[in-house]
Amino acid sequence: MANLDDYQAPAVINRWRTLALGAGGIAVLAWGVGTYMNPEQGLRSWLLGFIFWAGITFGSLGVLMLQYLTGGAWGVVIRRTLEAATRTFPLVVLLFIPLAIGVWTHTFFEWTHLPADDPIMAHRGVYMTPWFWIVRAAIYFAVFGFMIYLLNGWSVKQDKTETVEESRLVLERASRFSGPAMVFFALAVTFAVVDWMMMLDAHWFSTMWGLLFVAGWGLSCFCFSVTILANLSDTAPMNRVLGKRHFHDLGKLMLALTMVWAYFNFSQFLIIWAGNLPEETTWYLARMKGGWGYVGIGLILFHFAFPFLVLLQQDFKRKARWLASLAMFILVMRIVDMFYLIGPTDRVSGTLEQGAFFISWMDIVAPIAVGGIWLWWFFGQLLKRPMVPAKDPYFEEAVEHGHGH
Repeated sequence: MANLDDYQAPAVINRWRTLALGAGGIAVLAWGVGTYMNPEQGLRSWLLGFIFWAGITFGSLGVLMLQYLTGGAWGVVIRRTLEAATRTFPLVVLLFIPLAIGVWTHTFFEWTHLPADDPIMAHRGVYMTPWFWIVRAAIYFAVFGFMIYLLNGWSVKQDKTETVEESRLVLERASRFSGPAMVFFALAVTFAVVDWMMMLDAHWFSTMWGLLFVAGWGLSCFCFSVTILANLSDTAPMNRVLGKRHFHDLGKLMLALTMVWAYFNFSQFLIIWAGNLPEETTWYLARMKGGWGYVGIGLILFHFAFPFLVLLQQDFKRKARWLASLAMFILVMRIVDMFYLIGPTDRVSGTLEQGAFFISWMDIVAPIAVGGIWLWWFFGQLLKRPMVPAKDPYFEEAVEHGHGH
């Protein structure tokens, strides 16, 4: 079996880690000053950063289980990157604390200020209380944490195996676990994003909401993985592992999830348009006027149409640097998409009417702050273990596949 010492992370990751911490630290200080002056805006901006970067953590968990279920060379070469992303989970829990404090102190989330006789508050009862909102978040984190703990534990165990049969048994155990776990993962994501995002407008609901984030976070995960691996593809040890066909496969998965994300968004819009119920249409009406209308058109053009057309080109998907450039562009559009969901919602302070177009400087600083800290932690995890599962029974076949024609 392969020697794990031949696949240790390159030294360049240490430099990336230092840069991430520096940028994140400066941005955190700026965000802290801004939040002191305007707590509600600070927390809304923090939510924007949190939901994007935590989405890569949870998206990586979903994709990790997916590759255990489906197999394939693409899954073998990105598995350790996915695992490192899932191990940012303790940090994600810490980054959630400002949001929990904000809900507990009624600083943001308009529903924390609704009167008890409001129809929604009366109907949902205890579900719409700050303490139960925080308890539910703890349950979601427990579900995600349990999955991450087991999958990473089996990964360590596989690295310690001495025979192909031992390695195969560990892989089989992870695969058997991932099947039923995917169901609980999808449910946990759905309930979590309903609490963290959809409840920004307590009077609106969508049955497509959870699927939007399952697909969106999966897309974020693939784009992030492509960006990292493409920048390491010319550096040992990944230059011996990655090939054009690996990136071609990952590009096809990016294309698939781009289409799925667009399909779910269109389905949500079509269902609400066909129903034409006032309690549902107001959400879209607020996003069709003024600046938000232009943002929505921009998402159609640049989150779907442009990546879709580019990813249809086979030669493009085989060029790692080109694919990584598009992946980073899609990640930027993912942040814009999250901003489109958060920005038009009502504010506790009432300083802006619902749907008013407004961009705060903290909407830029907070994602950088969260991202800098998240990347610092991620790179630290990436350095702790070999870059690839070299003792996986299908590792050599996966490498050979990538260098084929």
